[in-house]
Amino acid sequence: MSDWDLDLRDAEAKMDEAFAAAGDVVLGVLDGTTDPEAWVRSVDYGNTLVLSIEGDLNELAAPFARDVKDMDGELMHFRGFLVVTPPGVSIDTDRLSDAGGDEGTDGDGRTGGEEGSDDEGSPDSDGPEEKSGGEEA
Repeated sequence: MSDWDLDLRDAEAKMDEAFAAAGDVVLGVLDGTTDPEAWVRSVDYGNTLVLSIEGDLNELAAPFARDVKDMDGELMHFRGFLVVTPPGVSIDTDRLSDAGGDEGTDGDGRTGGEEGSDDEGSPDSDGPEEKSGGEEA
């Protein structure tokens, strides 16, 4: 008959990988009630998290920030939200540099005063680090 050796199980797995790579945007609240492993799993599945911060960012993000960074994901604090992206999805802050006249931001789009002037903007091992246009966690 035919010399083709078509393995549909392998094709289906490849399709699942391709569709999963797009991921979803997941909205949530970072208040300490969600298991940090759930955030890591969601990012590992390819989802981007946009989390409203209710409390101390350093304290709330510390349990999962290192895991996300270790998998080459990104975290950034922006206007009361923590944006967390999976590997391969970068956070583009280029448009924030035009925010010079925007109230509540410095000319470079950063909120607040000088770099590292508050706990949320000061780099430490598990807490936020500033990144142009926002604060990377």
